[in-house]
Amino acid sequence: MTADIAKYIDHTLLSPQATRAEVTRLCDEARQHGFFAVCVNPCHVRQAVKELSSSDVAVATVIGFPLGANLPDIKIAEAQRAISEGAEEIDMVINIGALKDGDIGYVTEEIRSIVKVAKDHLVKVIIECDLLTDEEKVVATQACMEAGAGMVKTSTGFVKDGKGATVEDVALIRKTIGGAKLGIKASAGIRDYDKAKALIDAGATRLGTSAGVAIVGGAQPVKSAY
Repeated sequence: MTADIAKYIDHTLLSPQATRAEVTRLCDEARQHGFFAVCVNPCHVRQAVKELSSSDVAVATVIGFPLGANLPDIKIAEAQRAISEGAEEIDMVINIGALKDGDIGYVTEEIRSIVKVAKDHLVKVIIECDLLTDEEKVVATQACMEAGAGMVKTSTGFVKDGKGATVEDVALIRKTIGGAKLGIKASAGIRDYDKAKALIDAGATRLGTSAGVAIVGGAQPVKSAY
């Protein structure tokens, strides 16, 4: 399955100190191994789009990352700019505090606003499972469904001592989705083939990881910043 698993992978580089050379290497690896996409910070979108223009690899970027605490109009502007520069997919972070306040309307409308400006571009909504109760994970997933998002994403990878993607969280999200057409992106802490396969078996339709090369190579776990 190592060849097939490549098409699940968003090859990711979201480090604040990422350099242009590292983005080039990320794109080269994604092209070589046939990953579905690369995921980079907004400042690197234009470079990634240029480097992958002759390939089938999509370019994704992050919005409101990593805290999700930006105002909605700022997130909208970020998404619009990213799309104008060639990003094909948008990974946005919800306002986690609003969710915990029980202001589900705010969370839903913010997601909907990004979906609206994204138009035919896929929107993946990062709900940050490490900071949520199971009940909140369910409610956040329901908000994604209500707002018309394309995927629920588990994590940013930036929560201190966080678990990142877990089989239990993916299974809970999958159960909540039911028969709805909503994908699941498991992200953070996916560093080897066995973990990747377990998440796919639990219902993940995409994997966000910087260890994609090791995963498709069946290598031992590697230290990852994502």
